[in-house]
Amino acid sequence: MYKAVISGFGAFLPDHQVTNADLENLVLLPDDWIVSRTGIKERRVTNDSEATSDLAYQAALEAVHHAGITPFEIDMILVATETPDHILPGVACLIQHRLGCRKVSAMDIHSTCVGFLSALQVAEQYIKSGTHKHVLVIGADTLTKLTDYTDPYTSILFGDGAGAIVLSRGEEADSKGIISTVLHSDGEDFEALFVPGGGGRYPAIEGLKAKMVMDGSKIFKAAVKSMTSGAEEVLFISGYRKEEVDWFIPHQANERIIDAVARNLSFPEEKIVKTVRYLGNSCSATIPISLHQAVKDGRIQRGDTILMTAFGAGLIWGAALIQY
Repeated sequence: MYKAVISGFGAFLPDHQVTNADLENLVLLPDDWIVSRTGIKERRVTNDSEATSDLAYQAALEAVHHAGITPFEIDMILVATETPDHILPGVACLIQHRLGCRKVSAMDIHSTCVGFLSALQVAEQYIKSGTHKHVLVIGADTLTKLTDYTDPYTSILFGDGAGAIVLSRGEEADSKGIISTVLHSDGEDFEALFVPGGGGRYPAIEGLKAKMVMDGSKIFKAAVKSMTSGAEEVLFISGYRKEEVDWFIPHQANERIIDAVARNLSFPEEKIVKTVRYLGNSCSATIPISLHQAVKDGRIQRGDTILMTAFGAGLIWGAALIQY
């Protein structure tokens, strides 16, 4: 059996930055209040002509180049997203065509903010089995297009972006690669964070907007509890101690959530990768974007052990332990 190793990474962010000051007249919440509750000062936002596939394509190009392969060598494309360009087809098919890949399998993963970890787990199975050599995994979202800017408490949270990795076949004896992943779901509280209108149940009912609705208090508590338990579980099944982890990359939903999970796990501030302050919550893109930034600026080095954990609507949560 083979090992799944990260051979390349990439990320792409829209140029347009929206600060708390830009939102103040719209949401009637001052900068200091937003920062104290969320840790967010600004976020990247797509313009009307930009869609999820545009961001995903640019991130994929960088990841493929960094991996030292050509698009023709890719065996599968997985795109984690909640904001596809169209209801159908999936973003992954658009990426396959734009990259000029062979007619390989390409599919979207609909797993909210845990989407990247879900796609990572799926890709690992194909690599380990030996059927695929290179799998392109992308987390990309344009959540600002689902944001209700008449709701001050959700409109301050979200941003747009894309991150990508190439997962490649390594030898089983190689220390680098994915060590363990865990994923869980509990649909009982799915209405704590959902989009009421626009789907198959209520495709065009007046008064049901295709915008996010969130119970912030319930989501905060569930996120802290589940991200903590997911991280603890993946460490336990891997046989690793927290002290052996070099870097902690949590889903960037809210800085207060990140800090609470880190306290529960006893991770020091200097081991935590945070991007939420200047990028906001970009759903499935937050973890690969954070990984990209920490590798590019030299914090994460080859051989480092990285713990990732995420929580999202569904409710879904999971974690991964990898050696980069």
